[in-house]
Amino acid sequence: MAAQDIILRPVITEASMADMDDKKYVFDVAVSANKIQVRQAIEEIFNVKVARVNIMNIKPKKKRVGRYVGKTNRRRKAIIQLTADSDEIKIFNKE
Repeated sequence: MAAQDIILRPVITEASMADMDDKKYVFDVAVSANKIQVRQAIEEIFNVKVARVNIMNIKPKKKRVGRYVGKTNRRRKAIIQLTADSDEIKIFNKE
């Protein structure tokens, strides 16, 4: 798997933005990816050193549109902790 196939998108919430001050970043990752693959993909894409990777599975939620009932997609979310001497990940361009 290529690094771009493992890291799908950053998760942008109030909680994840507050964690960026502590060098913690949240990403949606491929459902089949493990911690080692996520670590290698982050280090390859962003040129940073990863200290820790925590992964959690997000169960699908039931949704309904009229009389039709379905479910959202299941996801896998990774919280990445960078080392103290590592550079920050630039998710937004501050110009």
